[in-house]
Amino acid sequence: MKQIFLQKKLWFGIVAGALAGYAYYYFVGCASGTCAITSNPINSTAYGALMGGLLLATFEKEKEYKNSTKENK
Repeated sequence: MKQIFLQKKLWFGIVAGALAGYAYYYFVGCASGTCAITSNPINSTAYGALMGGLLLATFEKEKEYKNSTKENK
């Protein structure tokens, strides 16, 4: 069940980042066309999706492992 929740959180971050990236292109953008990310809506959306996915992936809890040396004794 946790894996499904973690996947949902990751996909939510990707979708939210993509929407934010496109919104940044649409509202701010780059007037001169020389900006590598914001001059093209595809680049801006892909970059936003990547950043959103990475951002929410950082909030994943670490798995707790039992100390194997105690179990072996």
